[in-house]
Amino acid sequence: MTLLETRGLGRSFEALKAVDGVDFKLAEGEIRAIIGPNGAGKSTFVSLLSGRIPPSEGQVIFAGQDVSKLPAHKRVRLGIAYTFQITNIYPSLTVLENVEIAAQSRLKPQLFGGAGEAEIRAAAAEAAAAVGLGDRLETVAGVLAYGHQRLLEVAMGLALKPRLLILDEPTQGLSDSEIANFIEVVRRVNREATVLVIEHNMDVVLALADRITVLERGRLLAEGTPAEITANAAVQAAYLGEPA
Repeated sequence: MTLLETRGLGRSFEALKAVDGVDFKLAEGEIRAIIGPNGAGKSTFVSLLSGRIPPSEGQVIFAGQDVSKLPAHKRVRLGIAYTFQITNIYPSLTVLENVEIAAQSRLKPQLFGGAGEAEIRAAAAEAAAAVGLGDRLETVAGVLAYGHQRLLEVAMGLALKPRLLILDEPTQGLSDSEIANFIEVVRRVNREATVLVIEHNMDVVLALADRITVLERGRLLAEGTPAEITANAAVQAAYLGEPA
C-alpha cells in the first residue's frame, strides 16, 4: 500500500527551484533513504512533506488524503512526525518531560478531556525506552551527550505514534558506536512505523534502506534498491563518486 505520494511537487524561492516537479511514492512499512549532494533539495523536500513549508506547485497525498494545504501540526495529527537536522529539544527539562510534551499533544489535544497524566507519562516512558533512554528519564536533557539528545528527539517523534517518521540527518555528529546503536533503534521503530530518512552517511543508508531515492538539483535522479543505486552510473557521477 502506498502511504505517501507526491505529484509534480515543487518549491521555488524566487529564481531558485529547490524542488522541481518531483513524483514520489513511499510504501507503508518500508525504510526509505533520500540521498543527494549538498543543495539537492532534500531538506526542502521533506519540509514540504511535513508541512513546514507550503509547495509552490503539486500535491502531497498521505494515506489517500490530499494534505498539500495542511499546516505541520495538522499533518502530525494524521500521523506524520518530522525530526529536524538540529536537535529540537527543551534543554532545561528532563528526558521524560520532553517526551511527555509530545505524548500530551497526541493524547490530550483538547484542554478538557483526553488522557490522564498517568497515561501520558506511561506513553512517554515507553517511547524513551524504545530508543534506549529508559534509564535516563530524570536526566536533564541539556546535559545529555549529543548522541543521546538525537535519540531523545526520535523518542519525541515516537511518542506521537506516527505512521510515518521522517528523520533529517539523524547520525550527523554521532560517534561510530552511537551510529551503530541508532541503526538498531531505527530498525525497532520500523516495526511500528514507516521511516523516511535523509542521510549523508552511505554506510548507514546501505545498512538500513529497503529502497533509496536520489535527488539532484531538486529533481529525482534515480530510485531503486541499495544494489541498484550503488551500480547506477548517473548516481556515481552525481554523488557516490564525489571525493570525501
